[in-house]
Amino acid sequence: MKQKRIVLPTIEMAKEFVKEASKCDFDIDVFYNRVVIDAKSILGVLSLDLTRVLTVQYSGENQEFEAYLETLSPDQAAVVA
Repeated sequence: MKQKRIVLPTIEMAKEFVKEASKCDFDIDVFYNRVVIDAKSILGVLSLDLTRVLTVQYSGENQEFEAYLETLSPDQAAVVA
């Protein structure tokens, strides 16, 4: 099981995240505190507190998705801001 920490500061970024997650053929979960959401559910992802750092957990392999997650890293966001 792999985990990455991400930030989704805008609704547009959240929509893009769900679109990218939906391309994968394995389960992907996003969680914050005790709330676990299917990353392929736009309503679920939008229900999370998008001002927080979220954790993505997945067990499959997809290099494009993993590279995309790197762009959402809290460290990357600090560089962009």
